[in-house]
Amino acid sequence: MRLLVSFTSFFEKAFLLKFLKFCIVGFSGTAIDFGLTWLCKEIFKVPKFLANAIGFVVAATNNYILNRIWTWGSTNEHIGVEYTKFFVVSLIGLGLNTLILYLFNEKLKFNFYISKVFATGVVMLWNFFANNFFTFAG
Repeated sequence: MRLLVSFTSFFEKAFLLKFLKFCIVGFSGTAIDFGLTWLCKEIFKVPKFLANAIGFVVAATNNYILNRIWTWGSTNEHIGVEYTKFFVVSLIGLGLNTLILYLFNEKLKFNFYISKVFATGVVMLWNFFANNFFTFAG
């Protein structure tokens, strides 16, 4: 039932505005993610999956700070608990991101960065809904 209510509320103006803010924050995170991934992989010769993880974790931390303040306007005094929830959602997202990246790049032989764009899009949806109904719920 909650899922149906959540799906319906997705189309409400306030919820769409929250999603838009989340996407804007996500673009900054994506720039950090791709920039660090490229820097680690191409300049520092870090293995591509480790480079991907580094970019993803730094971007997730940036996204937590911006989403807490701007997207959800959280005043939760338990920042450590909230950040942990956000990071758990991000770690699940990292797992999804890495799995999709592996399947598309290694198995289907798509370009690494095209695979990363697709993985990022899928994980963006996961992160928004999981954070809305888990991390910042209440």
